[in-house]
Amino acid sequence: MTTPDTRRPRPASGILRTALRRNRGAMIWGTVLMGLYQAGETAFPIALGLIVEHTLRNRSLGSLGLSIAVLAVIITTVSLSWRFGMRILQKANTTEAHRWRVKVAACGLRPVARDTGLKSGEILTIATEDADQTADIIEVVPLLISSLVAVVVAAVALGLADIRLGLLVIVGTAAIMSVLSVLSRRIGSSTQEQQARVARAGAKVADLITGLRPLHGFGGNHAAFRSYRNVSTEAKLQAVTVAKVNGAYAGTALALNAVLAGAVTLTAGWLAFDGRINIGELVMAVGLAQFIMEPLRLFSEMPKYVMIARASAERMALVLSAPPVMTPGSQHPSASGNLEVDCVRYGTLRDLKFTVAQGELVAIAAYQPRAAADLASVLAVNVPPDAYEGAVRVGGRELGELSVEAVRAHMLVNPYDGEIFAGTLRTNIDPSGTSRTVPEAVEASMLTDVVALHRDGLDHGVRDRGANLSGGQRQRLSLARALAADSEVLVLHDPTTAVDAVTEQLIARNVAKLRRGRTTVVITSSPALLDVADRVLVLDEGVVTAADTHRNLLADDADYCLAVAR
Repeated sequence: MTTPDTRRPRPASGILRTALRRNRGAMIWGTVLMGLYQAGETAFPIALGLIVEHTLRNRSLGSLGLSIAVLAVIITTVSLSWRFGMRILQKANTTEAHRWRVKVAACGLRPVARDTGLKSGEILTIATEDADQTADIIEVVPLLISSLVAVVVAAVALGLADIRLGLLVIVGTAAIMSVLSVLSRRIGSSTQEQQARVARAGAKVADLITGLRPLHGFGGNHAAFRSYRNVSTEAKLQAVTVAKVNGAYAGTALALNAVLAGAVTLTAGWLAFDGRINIGELVMAVGLAQFIMEPLRLFSEMPKYVMIARASAERMALVLSAPPVMTPGSQHPSASGNLEVDCVRYGTLRDLKFTVAQGELVAIAAYQPRAAADLASVLAVNVPPDAYEGAVRVGGRELGELSVEAVRAHMLVNPYDGEIFAGTLRTNIDPSGTSRTVPEAVEASMLTDVVALHRDGLDHGVRDRGANLSGGQRQRLSLARALAADSEVLVLHDPTTAVDAVTEQLIARNVAKLRRGRTTVVITSSPALLDVADRVLVLDEGVVTAADTHRNLLADDADYCLAVAR
């Protein structure tokens, strides 16, 4: 076994720094353009005040035309800088969110899963909403800087008119940010809790969808729905709490900004009345008091979005920083198809020991379903090799010495509940589009009737989880996918439990024929599959208690006959 992965986990701050570093160019250009936009917005009342003052002194058509031209340049600059600045930032935002979605999804889908302690529904929420909110930091920083530019320009312009006006803007902005920083921390913690509760509700939905049919079977659907309703209600109440905090934040920001704008206006009016500033400066001050509301609003809202982005980044860190379930080796199995299970102890398995030679078809009749599931999990590398005693060797090498990708390429374990994906029959059978044995796999799995039933044949559409297929059709489709992979070692776990007896007989013969010369292990209690096997291993209480052909076991072993005869 290789040594465990000791790399330091990626904290939330590291995720945000990575996002900012990767988008430096876009953020620089976005900041420049958005700063130009805010400067232009702020320059408009300044220019208007200067024009009024100049016009009062020099009343001429030339001055009026020049004033109109200056205003047109300012308006054009504002329009174009906003359009192109936001385009750059939103493109970078969307791209960065996609990168994090892919990264989070890869942690859940890669061969070596991470020990996150989260359900698939929770990871889905993190890969969507949290990834989007984390990427918002790319827009937040440029908007924060550009809003600061507008506030500074306004403060300088007002300070040139009268130092008291400039100081009023600076002191007022600092006071507003101090008050809102306290509220923004509350928003961050509340949002993190809301995302966690929404994720738990999403996980509950995924569980319900997966187990809906069995729940209906024993009448447990109502209890499951009540359980979901409770989780969903918790998420709703937390969402209401977050909305209240956001509302309080927005209301406080708006009120404080309005107070500052009113203070600037009243102070300017008092100074003008007192003769300390002229009419043009009064127009500029009143205009700035109105225009400064927007950059102040943006400037005051940015801390809230920073805290939301940080909260989402912390949730992404739960997935990205989680240690892998196992640290795989780097070796590759030999070309042989030998499979050896040597004294494995795991779950219900007790010193399980058997060998399957290359090209052999071996059936394993497990008297306890749990033992069959434990064996399938071990062979599929869903259980880390260091989590069980003994060894499993593929091609002469232990699983712990092999990379998981190499194991999967050499040995395929097809579960009894194989997932069916939205797409077509063809894409479900051959997801990579590289298999050369699709027709043979379709025929061997007796999926031909499904293909012939539809005009589009293999291109017939399949809904998510095979919702438009019967249970037997889904099982045969999963079997066809396993056979089309044409792996050196194939392990099938209960591949025919949902098909009728006649179809099962045909599938058993077809599988034996198609897999001739390849190593195949079938974990099953089906008499048809047991009959075509070269050997049958009886797995009872976690150990192999008998090994012979199916017919010899029927003749000599009463317990076996009772367990598999139908």
